[in-house]
Amino acid sequence: MDNKPILDLSPEEIQRYSRHLVIPEIGLQGQVKLKKASVLIVGCGGLGSPIALYLAAMGVGHIGIIDYDTIEISNLQRQVLHSTKRVGTSKVYSARDRLLEINPEVRVDAYEELFTSLNAEKIASPYSILIDGTDNIPTRYLLNDLCVLTKKPYVYGAVHRFEGQMGIFDATQGACYRCLFPVPPAPELVPRCSVAGVVGVVPGIIGLLQASEVAKLILEIGSPLVNKLVLYDALENRMQTVHLSKNPSCKMCGDNPEITHLIDYEQFCNTPIRDADLESDDVQAITPQDLKKEMQENPSLRLIDLRDPVELQIAQIPGSENIPFHQLFEKMKNWDKHQRIIFICHVGFLSSIARRVLMEEGFKDVRSLKGGMRAWASESNGTSMIY
Repeated sequence: MDNKPILDLSPEEIQRYSRHLVIPEIGLQGQVKLKKASVLIVGCGGLGSPIALYLAAMGVGHIGIIDYDTIEISNLQRQVLHSTKRVGTSKVYSARDRLLEINPEVRVDAYEELFTSLNAEKIASPYSILIDGTDNIPTRYLLNDLCVLTKKPYVYGAVHRFEGQMGIFDATQGACYRCLFPVPPAPELVPRCSVAGVVGVVPGIIGLLQASEVAKLILEIGSPLVNKLVLYDALENRMQTVHLSKNPSCKMCGDNPEITHLIDYEQFCNTPIRDADLESDDVQAITPQDLKKEMQENPSLRLIDLRDPVELQIAQIPGSENIPFHQLFEKMKNWDKHQRIIFICHVGFLSSIARRVLMEEGFKDVRSLKGGMRAWASESNGTSMIY
């Protein structure tokens, strides 16, 4: 039997990818394209999991994965790269090990660090396609700008509860992310998965669409979603495609671009990359222990729970009133600006934003619960549920 490689594919690879090789649009030449391709996946969570799993299984030869986070048990309803026994360990190394279990023929490089304007160019330089597996706005602008500057395609994806969207931004062929979103939204308008929640299958669906588009780009087949945005609604089982066009006035890719290098994206978006950074910067946060003490000493203390009513069924602090975050800024107009107020949310993210907004509006004594209900429950000796 002849065991010589065929078009740079080993006999083992020929067997592994045999279902690809019989497809006219792929064949031997296409599989070699996949093998020689290099992609960087930013984020190993809900979106990054299906993207990485399927690109590795398909035989994309060089996959980079970057994530700074560790695995929590609450990740596992959607982050299918990881397992229960891996809780508490690094996401990127968990991902790397899993991908190599699936396909030892591929190369996986793991970067356990934040993706920032300081390291982005160096990390991304070996890769021809950059893929968005994040859930934060600063990193999306960073990815976009980096791709415009280096003339690489940016495969975008985002999810929220039952909804998702994805597309390809390639400034060499049309619009970039800034053409669609020239100004970042206020942080309170785009809560992350840890705050707003997401249905487990939705990032799976969007991530698989992203992986499919990456494969089409590598293979140079079909009609990639360049200058298009796919919107998906799981509740209504509805998918629609929006056509995009380049904005001639875009500060990044327009006729007279003003942005010629990577910037400070946390400052630009007025929000940190990590939820924990917003809370750690909030020197006015109060610990669960101090809050319990103050609740006993100050009967006029006003506790406002910013979570959605459905979350109150899981755990609630006695004496708190529920004003969902999206109703806060309308209801606060008639409040006493001298009353002491303490905001509560799930993990401390929205409460920190609410505190800052009220202080800017002239309120004198506003605090947020450090760590939110998650921290409160961990201090409750089992009387409150941690979620």
